Amino acid sequence: MNKAQKLRELFSKEGLVRIAGAHDGITAKLVELNGFDGVWASGFEISTSYAVPDANILTMTQYLEAASVMNDAVLIPIVADCDTGYGNSNNVMHMVRKYEAAGIAAVTIEDKRFPKVNSYIPGRQELAPIAEFVGKILAAKNARQTEDFMVIARVEALIAGWGQEEALKRAHAYVEAGADAILIHSKSNTPDEIVNFARAWDFSAPLVIVPTSYPTITEEEIEQLGIKMVIYANHGLRAAIKAVNEVLSQINSDRRLDTIDDRIVPMSEVFELQGMIQMKEQEKSFLRSEEEPIKVIIPAAGAPHNQESLEPLLQDRPLAMLDVNGKSLLQRNVETLNKSKLYDIAVIRGYRKDSFDIDGVAYFDNPKYSAEHILSSIMCAEDKMDCNTLIIYSDILFESWLIERLKSLNSDFVVVVDNTFKKSLERNKKLDLVITKESLAMGDRILTYDRLYQVEKIGETILEDIASAEFVGIAMFSKNGIEILKREYHKTLEEYKNKPFYEVEDISRASLEDMLQHLINLGYKVEAMQVNSGWMEVHTFDNYKYACSIVR
Repeated sequence: MNKAQKLRELFSKEGLVRIAGAHDGITAKLVELNGFDGVWASGFEISTSYAVPDANILTMTQYLEAASVMNDAVLIPIVADCDTGYGNSNNVMHMVRKYEAAGIAAVTIEDKRFPKVNSYIPGRQELAPIAEFVGKILAAKNARQTEDFMVIARVEALIAGWGQEEALKRAHAYVEAGADAILIHSKSNTPDEIVNFARAWDFSAPLVIVPTSYPTITEEEIEQLGIKMVIYANHGLRAAIKAVNEVLSQINSDRRLDTIDDRIVPMSEVFELQGMIQMKEQEKSFLRSEEEPIKVIIPAAGAPHNQESLEPLLQDRPLAMLDVNGKSLLQRNVETLNKSKLYDIAVIRGYRKDSFDIDGVAYFDNPKYSAEHILSSIMCAEDKMDCNTLIIYSDILFESWLIERLKSLNSDFVVVVDNTFKKSLERNKKLDLVITKESLAMGDRILTYDRLYQVEKIGETILEDIASAEFVGIAMFSKNGIEILKREYHKTLEEYKNKPFYEVEDISRASLEDMLQHLINLGYKVEAMQVNSGWMEVHTFDNYKYACSIVR
């Protein structure tokens, strides 16, 4: 529900809608924290914050910028005081489009001539002709993009001294033109004018009041009159002026600070209002820097299978140790990772573990590699997975730019996928495929930037004609994501012991893809980073020949 819808809902429910004035993000935040239903982006407060009269001195852009800052600071609706609409009907249409696009829930325009003067200033309070203001309301309603956005007509007849009859006539005309509510304004020091108007009103539209000059009226009395919304328009600003003036005066007088400590809030409260505490929490999950650790896990325990054309080359070594122009597949991948400043690398061994001779990596052994599968191998290095963790299958080659893209992303679970799999001919293995919620970009030349796609399904049994892409065997887990993976894995060990787990007969035979599908089914968001180059698998002799031709 957006904020315009929230305001509409407030108007449709029982009870008084209570909003208070603000002029910037922090004052709007204080309005929200003190339990009000919405914020009044007060023209008086905004102009005062610029130290200029409330008399259309500022431009619409300046008022809009202030309202937008307030809107960004809070979750409650913003009702913007837009004076007379900043000109004629053309200006009003432009104003409505801009304010609605900025997320403001409602605008209020008053039936004075431009330029207006603040309603509480004695003297000139010139009203616009009814026909002219009706035209502005029609223009405002026609300019809005959704019916949720509210246009409130402010009647100034009582302010100008034109009496109840004129006020009622204008209010009815404005409702007929489409005004969503009527703000009836009075500068009397008693609520009598408002009480008389409310009793004479037919409630063809809700009433809104601003009791600045008649503060004795209570909310209970306001509700009894049938009034729907009350605006406490400028009391925060006036309180701030008094408090700031007194504190600065005392500092100037005392020439020291300790005498005013009990009159100011501690810095910790300011930090909380700023969102500093929340920002520091978010940094733990999302802020990436060169110093932030990323550990790499390369499962390479399994014996070669379904690779008949490579069998003569793999009789005495695992696929990860296949020689590619003088360096093993694993050595080349370790060097690529080092180019991306990733040095904390763990390799899980099993089959022919004595053949691994790569320096600069940590080795973990899976003695059950022949009976278990890749998920079990990955979890052999569980104790090492205590920060952002990159898992890379040992049967692929990849370029460093792909790793750099992964490092820049902020997500708990990211798998790298390629949607060109249907062009790959003479494959000798079942592909691990994915189905994404949104369609992936197609074509040989695509732009993906940091776009991520939500994964709905992943696994070997997905039919190729409905799959979105192929999982290439590279996945990045945030610190939070890897903790979730470990926690849920241990739950599955108990729950799925000796019974089917997704595409396998037992949890011990599970793949990483099975576990990712389990996380998806639990409600976790697994996302895909799309590529269509920068990697290759080595499963056939043709793959091997190509790898030897392309790498130095």
